Amino acid sequence: MTDQRIFSAQSLTKVYTTGEVEVRALRGLDLEIRTGEVVVLLGPSGSGKSTLLNIMGGLDQATSGRLFFKELELTSLDDGGLTAYRRRHVGFVFQFYNLVPSLTAYENVALVTEIAENPMLPEEALALVDLQARTDHFPAQLSGGEQQRVAIARAIAKRPEVLLCDEPTGALDSKTGIRVIEALLGINAQLGTTTLIITHNAALQEVADRVIFFADGQISKIRKNETRRAAAEISW
Repeated sequence: MTDQRIFSAQSLTKVYTTGEVEVRALRGLDLEIRTGEVVVLLGPSGSGKSTLLNIMGGLDQATSGRLFFKELELTSLDDGGLTAYRRRHVGFVFQFYNLVPSLTAYENVALVTEIAENPMLPEEALALVDLQARTDHFPAQLSGGEQQRVAIARAIAKRPEVLLCDEPTGALDSKTGIRVIEALLGINAQLGTTTLIITHNAALQEVADRVIFFADGQISKIRKNETRRAAAEISW
């Protein structure tokens, strides 16, 4: 991890309007994320975690304020600019794996490598999540944890600088979830990928460099861990 900033948010707000109802999802957020960090985002549903991640990932646009990825101001980009940013720089991992059922693990990963600028080989990405023996298996032949690790391999195959994970262990039991977190931490260690993880599982805060606590669209607290614990060491 370095002291170089990869994300910088200044007075970031997001307001959703439905009819006459306004929902203030983010309320003037200030935040910096450093290159190579593992950051866990904790907070109740509706506290702004996913909204922030979606704006950082270029999936949504802020209502006001500024957000930079390195020197690139994301809040000034149009839809085409955000698409290019996502394609070049960001990998996503969601709670649900979103694999194509009719494609093998290898083919699911290859979907991304075919459009990336400097991709890994699909088998290389699958090896990073310890699935080299399952390359020819279809999603229905894989466990939930294996499917999630294929999704991680797909996300990292284009060598993203940032990996954004929204509840990546939310659909998994503790033993399987640990393997998924181990895969994410291994990728961070080997590739230096800046990794943000949203979770409801407070135990996971121990694997992070920093923990950011959210409440009512704002950051209520940031805690730095002096030492990161391995996934296998934490109690779920």
